[in-house]
Amino acid sequence: MEAEYDFSQGKRGAIDPTPPGKTRITIRLDDEVLEWFREQVHSAGGGNYQTMINEALRQHIQQSREPLEETLRRVVREELERVER
Repeated sequence: MEAEYDFSQGKRGAIDPTPPGKTRITIRLDDEVLEWFREQVHSAGGGNYQTMINEALRQHIQQSREPLEETLRRVVREELERVER
């Protein structure tokens, strides 16, 4: 270990820059919610739990914008597909 380190070329901020279209935030989630997403990623063999949370939020937004008729059609199709297997 060196007695003194030179940080004159150091840069402040996040190590990985935030890509366009994304915003870095701090959010508080229930432990159980976070653990569930982490378990899903682990059981899927890897991935990113933050991406999974983002996708779940997108699906929620999409479904809440979806008219009731479209929601019913989608649910019926999903259930028929499940029964046919």
